[in-house]
Amino acid sequence: MSFQSETQPGVCTTPDAVTQDYVFNHTMLRVKDPARSLDFYTRVLGMGLLRKVDFPEAKFSLFFLAMTKGVEVPEDDAARMSYTFSRESVLELTHNWGSESDDSHYHNGNKDPRGFGHICFSVPDIEAACARFESLDVPFVKRLDKGMKHVAFISDPDEYWVEIVQADLLGNLGQ
Repeated sequence: MSFQSETQPGVCTTPDAVTQDYVFNHTMLRVKDPARSLDFYTRVLGMGLLRKVDFPEAKFSLFFLAMTKGVEVPEDDAARMSYTFSRESVLELTHNWGSESDDSHYHNGNKDPRGFGHICFSVPDIEAACARFESLDVPFVKRLDKGMKHVAFISDPDEYWVEIVQADLLGNLGQ
């Protein structure tokens, strides 16, 4: 029998069968300046923009990004939108029009009161990735030489934390 779930209080180890076809699709972050955020997520982290959708009546835009290496993404807008909502690991950036020029700030969840914490990217070589981030002047929240080894945190343009890990170095994490 293959692994299904660790057991902890509150964990349902026999979820309803219908839920086994559900897909965790996306996480949404609000951004003030879409050009800066799109540059960060596409140039610095290598994501592709799957779809942009504008809602003029409500004055906001949605940008759906994902890692697309080796993936066949449909060209047709409708097919690409269906694809976007059917796959795993999508990042939705929401831009409320006008926020780029006002003095408001989004709460990143890591200041009091605490809430949302971070998103995470796994990289093949964490030291090389961190050196690259350093060369690109990406702000670090936590470098490799502080605290937990093999884990770094960088900051996006809206100060959301992005954890950087190398999967094969984390086998004994927490032990």
